[in-house]
Amino acid sequence: MLENPTEVKNLIEYQAGVVASRTVIEKKAGTVTIFSFDEGQGLSEHVAPYDALVYALDGEAKVVISGKEYMLTMGQMIKMPAGAPHSVKAVKKYKMLLIMIREK
Repeated sequence: MLENPTEVKNLIEYQAGVVASRTVIEKKAGTVTIFSFDEGQGLSEHVAPYDALVYALDGEAKVVISGKEYMLTMGQMIKMPAGAPHSVKAVKKYKMLLIMIREK
């Protein structure tokens, strides 16, 4: 799938009115998933048992981690610690790379 250099944000397209995702790697040690959010779409608050790193590929989103709001734009990243409630909402169409690392 990714044997050659690839522009990550082109691995998924925007879809009207939805959040779309594509898993790139899925291993015992963790996952790498690409998401696209139409404007106004998001992931409601939830908790994950593992640390996650969000890297903004395109657009702008509001990320809330443990009640604190952050604006994330292209080229920025933020860590969502294991067990911390978090949510993501696209302010503009938004694409992100999510890297989740599982503990042994």
